[in-house]
Amino acid sequence: MTLARDGLVRSEVILEAVIEEHVPDLVAARQAIGEFQSMIRSKSANQLNTWLESGKGSLVSSFANGVARDLAAVRNAIVSPWSNRQAEGQITRPKLIKRQMYGRAKLDLLQGRLIGAI
Repeated sequence: MTLARDGLVRSEVILEAVIEEHVPDLVAARQAIGEFQSMIRSKSANQLNTWLESGKGSLVSSFANGVARDLAAVRNAIVSPWSNRQAEGQITRPKLIKRQMYGRAKLDLLQGRLIGAI
């Protein structure tokens, strides 16, 4: 339900049609997710309030409630040209190495793995 429809094989298209026919709430949730993605990609937060109202009555209501709780931050994240993707990636790598080494080595080996991985 989240993949582009043009990349599906025939059996997947048939399965998707059956699901859409029998679970209309799922179709509405898919549409809400698509609208949110297009808002992010087009950097236009002016439809955010209407999206929140429609999202609260669908299967994505938990997500919509979380967005509503932090509305100012979400609005700024949509319109801001700044991103923290690079920093998040740099933080994730040491955390992964730390989890892989958990309980197996002391600080000196973990430090060697981090320096070797960077």
